[in-house]
Amino acid sequence: MSKTPRWLNVEERRAWLAYVDFSTLLADHLNRQLRRDAGMTHADYSLLAYLSATPDGVLGMSELAQRLKITRSRLTHAVNRLRDTGLVDRREDPADGRGQLAVLTDEGYAFLERAAPGHVEAVRKAVFDALTPEQVRQFAEIGEAISGALHQAENADAAATALPWRRR
Repeated sequence: MSKTPRWLNVEERRAWLAYVDFSTLLADHLNRQLRRDAGMTHADYSLLAYLSATPDGVLGMSELAQRLKITRSRLTHAVNRLRDTGLVDRREDPADGRGQLAVLTDEGYAFLERAAPGHVEAVRKAVFDALTPEQVRQFAEIGEAISGALHQAENADAAATALPWRRR
């Protein structure tokens, strides 16, 4: 027996298409800004930013892959590329002989200090300057609600362990 799809109504479709449009444009805008001003992709910048947000600039490779939602193989390539530029180092995890840690270097911190102001300005101009304070609050609540629902669905789905960033 086939279940009838729950089609989007006019306002839901409008919201969905607006999201698809702005998320694509925003990702491209931020990637272009970082490439132009810092010589780096938004993905690599995000990797550095996650490391800088920890007290010691260190994260396990598995946890970093999960936070970035990328495969461990892709993360390994990114960390190796950033290691070649001196921004990140990699070392064995003393708590887990099989595990590896990604470590933000002093050069990595210095790079972020130079790149962050331009990136924050690009985010501010593209997103927050276009919104009222009430819309910013709503935007945060909407993002948190959707993320929460996705995390719940992921945790409830037995197949979620097959997600590339969840594989051991």
